[in-house]
Amino acid sequence: MSDRLIFRFDVEGDDFTSAGQASVQVKKNLRQLGIDSETIRRVSIAMYEGEINMVIHAGGGVAEVAVCEDYIEIVLEDTGPGIKDIEQAMQAGYSTASDTVRSLGFGAGMGLPNMKKNSDSMTIDSTPGVGTRIVMKIMYGGKANEGV
Repeated sequence: MSDRLIFRFDVEGDDFTSAGQASVQVKKNLRQLGIDSETIRRVSIAMYEGEINMVIHAGGGVAEVAVCEDYIEIVLEDTGPGIKDIEQAMQAGYSTASDTVRSLGFGAGMGLPNMKKNSDSMTIDSTPGVGTRIVMKIMYGGKANEGV
């Protein structure tokens, strides 16, 4: 793969019935490309957590996944309320999710920590009242070996 292959998804806000569909599609696409299962696992977790955050907190957004020769880049952008204190938001268990969202089984405060844990690099640019842009890179060795 010498060129970047890009998958783009619109994520609907507050739509818990379709939440996670983009990450499921990315997983299928990466399998079809022959990407190794460990990389697919890491991308799927990071993508799902970011997608759910956009559904819960940002009123939706856009997710782009670029498959490059030796890494996969996930870019999540929204025009939601932004993250007031990124350092605090990165703490496991910290959440601003409503009681309603928590009653649905979301909002445990593990989204951003899980995204960081499953990516090799992660940057967050957020401006309160404007939105958030998160870029994650997951390194890998390219296509999986045939027969694996």
